[in-house]
Amino acid sequence: MSPVTRPRRSLRQAPAMRALLLQAAALLLTLLLRQALHGLAGIVLAPLPMTLLQGLIAALLSHRFGLARWWLPIQFLFPVAALLVNALHLPPLIFLAGFVFFLLLFWSTFRTQVPYYPSRASTWRAVDALLPRDGAPEAPLRIIDIGSGFGGFVLSMAGRRPQASLTGIEIAPLPWLVSRLRALFHGAGEGGRARFILGDYTRLDFAEYDVVFAYLSPAAMTALWNKARAEMRPGSLLLSYEFPIEGAAPDIEVNASNKGAILYGWRI
Repeated sequence: MSPVTRPRRSLRQAPAMRALLLQAAALLLTLLLRQALHGLAGIVLAPLPMTLLQGLIAALLSHRFGLARWWLPIQFLFPVAALLVNALHLPPLIFLAGFVFFLLLFWSTFRTQVPYYPSRASTWRAVDALLPRDGAPEAPLRIIDIGSGFGGFVLSMAGRRPQASLTGIEIAPLPWLVSRLRALFHGAGEGGRARFILGDYTRLDFAEYDVVFAYLSPAAMTALWNKARAEMRPGSLLLSYEFPIEGAAPDIEVNASNKGAILYGWRI
C-alpha cells in the first residue's frame, strides 16, 4: 500500500492564525474608531473601554468569518487579559520563557488542531484488554501511539507486554524528550521494548503496525480514518480514545474511564 500524503494546511488557514489576524484587524478598527471619536466628538477612550471594544469587534469578526464558537470568548477576553498582564509590569524574560516553554510543549497545535491530551491508566488497561496476547518473539505485536505525549501509554504497554514492539511518535519536542528520558530511566529505550520518534504521524506508513492508538481531537479524525483505510493492513486495529469518526461506525466501544469516556475501535 502506498502512503497517503495529506495536503498540508496553509498557515493562514490554521484557526489560530486566522484568530490572530482577526484580532489584529480588530485592533486596527478600534484605533480608527478611537481617532474618529476624538476628532469628531472630543471623546477619549480609556484603556479598559478600548480593550473591551477591541474584544467585541474581534469576537464579531470571528463569528462573521466562521471560527468555532469557543473562539468567541477567547477573542473577546484576549485584549483585556493583555491589558491586565501589562499592568503587572513583569520582566520581559518571563514572557520569553513562557513563550519558549509553551512552544516546546504544544509546537504546531495551531496547525494540527491537536492539543496535548494525556490519556489515563484506565485507558491503557482497556487497550491492553482488547488486544491479543503477544505473538512469537520473531513476530511481535506492533503497536504505535500517535501523539504519544510524555510516553505514558507506550511505557505502560511495554511493562504489560514484554514481547510487543512499541512505538510512540510525538511532534512536540518537550514531550518527546521527556518520553525518551523516561524510557531510558525505565530501561525500555535504546534497543529496549519502547522507542519514541520525534515527528509527524501523517508521514508514517501505518502498514508497519498491527495496532494504531490515537487520542487526538475531533478535527483530526477524518484525515486519520482516510489514512488508516489506505495504509493499514487487513486484520489490524485502529483505536481512538474519546473521539469517534464521523460516518464510520466503530466495531468496538468500551467504557474506558469512570467518567464515561469511550474507547472506540475499528477493525481494518
